[in-house]
Amino acid sequence: MGWSPTSLRTGDAAVGTPVKDRGQDPVKPRRRRRWPLRLGIAALVVLGLVLVSTVANLLLEQREKATLAPYGERVAVAGGSLNVVRGGNDGGTAQGQPIILLSGLGTAAPGLDFAPLIRELKGFDVIVVEGFGYGYSDMEASARTNEHISNELHEVLAKLQVRQPYILAGHSIAGFYLLDYANRYRPEVSAVVGIDATIPKPGDHPVEEAQPGINWIRLVAATGLVRVVAALAPGLVDPDSAAYSDEELQRMRTMMLWNIGNPAVADETARIANNAAALRGVTYPDDLPVLAFVADEKNDRTATKTAAAENLLKNVTRHQVLPLEGGHYLHWTQAQRMAEEIRRFVAPAG
Repeated sequence: MGWSPTSLRTGDAAVGTPVKDRGQDPVKPRRRRRWPLRLGIAALVVLGLVLVSTVANLLLEQREKATLAPYGERVAVAGGSLNVVRGGNDGGTAQGQPIILLSGLGTAAPGLDFAPLIRELKGFDVIVVEGFGYGYSDMEASARTNEHISNELHEVLAKLQVRQPYILAGHSIAGFYLLDYANRYRPEVSAVVGIDATIPKPGDHPVEEAQPGINWIRLVAATGLVRVVAALAPGLVDPDSAAYSDEELQRMRTMMLWNIGNPAVADETARIANNAAALRGVTYPDDLPVLAFVADEKNDRTATKTAAAENLLKNVTRHQVLPLEGGHYLHWTQAQRMAEEIRRFVAPAG
């Protein structure tokens, strides 16, 4: 009977003698199997931290709302209640002409944001109307179309029995609503003041109807992440101005945490293109005086914005486009000059 090295190796294997594969590390497969477990544990830890942060944010918000007394007066309108801040230097009893202030998109607390301008508008009956999704107004509302927003404002002013005619002033996106309102309720408006107001761009292309989507801003804010950022770097959310008290800054910061990404403002944001399209070709009435402040940020956009304002107002008999040095929120830094110009512009002739 013969044998060979090959048959011997085969025989060894047959009787169970282990054959070592020098290229194989028996430990590596186990390590690879641990990674899914470690990733799962890490995901659970992150999820747990997010849940804890979300609950903590909710509890802090509830405590803040319970301890901070609301400002203004809530007025019931179709679909909910709007908050109105009336007064300032004269405690709401001024006998001067009423001036209505409308905020820009997403301003958390318009009644406080306009504080520097309110303080300068001595003698006027200053009224800040916080729309749905702003300040202490309801955070949910019907579709944020030009028509709905104008009609809600009109209803508020009627219920407050605001003396007519009144001056209508607005910042940024409120430029849409100034234009719409002035055409719907012309006899009630004596003048319009735009504060770096948004002007609908011309065009004829169709715009799709706004579609609901995931409100990512609200979801992120609910986790408390925005609260952490605001606490670590308040300069990112505070007005770039020395015209506010520490108390005003703290309250605006707090209300930003409450109101950021709310449903009404989210819907308003989604409808910007639709609202702009609805105002294509619309101009102010020829006989309505319009004062347009334009933020001069020392860049090429100033000339573009000034030209757009002049084009919009070319049919208006009495109008003025006035660039003022400063950022988009002109009332943060130019309140005194703005109040002087408003007073001069609306003064009776002679």
